[in-house]
Amino acid sequence: MHRSPKPRTLFAAALIAVLTGTLCVTAAGSAAAATIVVQAEAYAAQSGVQVEPTGDTGGGQNAAYLAAGDWMRYDGVDLGAAGALTVTARVASAIGTGSVELRTGSATGPLLAQFPIAATGGWQNWVTLTATAATHPTGAQTVVAVMKNTGAGDFVNINWFSFGSGGTAPADGWITIDQAKWNAQLAEFRAMAPRPVPAGNVRVPEFNASCLYSHSKPDDPIVFPGMAGASHMHSFIGNDSTDAATTTDTLLRNAGTSCRPAEDLSAYWIPSLYEHGQVVEPKDVVVYYGSRLSDPAGTVPFPQGFRMIAGDAKLQAPTPAGSVNQFYCAGAGGEIGRSADGNWPRCAPGATLMFQLVFPDCWDGVHLDSPTHKAHVSYTYDGTCGGAFPVAIPSISFLIAYPTSGSADGFELASKMASSMHGDAFLAWDNAALGHRVKNCVVQRAKCNTAGDF
Repeated sequence: MHRSPKPRTLFAAALIAVLTGTLCVTAAGSAAAATIVVQAEAYAAQSGVQVEPTGDTGGGQNAAYLAAGDWMRYDGVDLGAAGALTVTARVASAIGTGSVELRTGSATGPLLAQFPIAATGGWQNWVTLTATAATHPTGAQTVVAVMKNTGAGDFVNINWFSFGSGGTAPADGWITIDQAKWNAQLAEFRAMAPRPVPAGNVRVPEFNASCLYSHSKPDDPIVFPGMAGASHMHSFIGNDSTDAATTTDTLLRNAGTSCRPAEDLSAYWIPSLYEHGQVVEPKDVVVYYGSRLSDPAGTVPFPQGFRMIAGDAKLQAPTPAGSVNQFYCAGAGGEIGRSADGNWPRCAPGATLMFQLVFPDCWDGVHLDSPTHKAHVSYTYDGTCGGAFPVAIPSISFLIAYPTSGSADGFELASKMASSMHGDAFLAWDNAALGHRVKNCVVQRAKCNTAGDF
């Protein structure tokens, strides 16, 4: 029992709240039916339910104090046309027991969907569960959420339900994780036994993918999916099939990659660099996976199809010597001067032009992508992940080396000024290969090589 006893009362709440502010309709894809989001607290009737302010993304209230036998009724829920229906529930639980059933018509009506409840790490640690109804009543229906549990006491909080066609690329840019696949990936990861760290190992949480340049296209499957030629020129690293039509499935089906290990089928890309009008492709890119957290023990692998961007392609500002996040020279002699405009380093003959791009390392735990391709992730600023971004993911950084020293004429990116340097990551690893590396190297704070070995 996680809260004080509650009265078992039945009362109505105006469904108009759903229609005027708490019901959100978004397109599940350009040709897909709408997805209806119903806030849990916007019931027309209930038994045994109270509400409380939620700590979930977006704020508002959630239905709380839910125990076996409690129920909430929602009237006029549009289940759309015949065909498969994707139903999701946003839940939190510190107990990990019981289930939530959605039934049509009444609390004993036909079962629409069922969500087994597992512990999420706390009463305000939220996850999205997904179920699919192969058949269902069509159009506006009464839907009743019924709490089922063999034990006594409160076992679940609910923030919202959604009902839709199941499209994976909403027009608003939010792509929700497939909860069943993610649960399976997490279960596999948590069952992995860590390898003992040998004595003398450098205790830095790190492994890497060592990559070469693959190909160039004016495509961006994250920002302009399906729109060939819509982007400035990009230099692609990793999966050699990457183009505007790239999806998680196409990455996983294609085994060709310019990265080692071969189990990393991810796509990485950056704006192409030009010197005197000629493209200068990277001679190598090391993609480091590490942690900047005070305690990396809670880090989990990326889910398949995870997407994010670091940097800002639209930022056009001077980058004089000493600027944060700038190009630099590495190697014998280092930087020997600046370009005429002051924005680019000139490297000694024995040095190499470099750039290090660092990605966010805290995740909302819900979305594979977001409208800005950054809103679902955040950088840690105090060595922890929390609030709206509670899930620790590996800290990715690109260490990019270019085979040039530069000159007074400087360079130009496909996105223009040096300040516009940015990078994209579209993750597609073999689950076991990534899971073992995160468990052995990041969680244990141990430096590993490209093969994932100490």
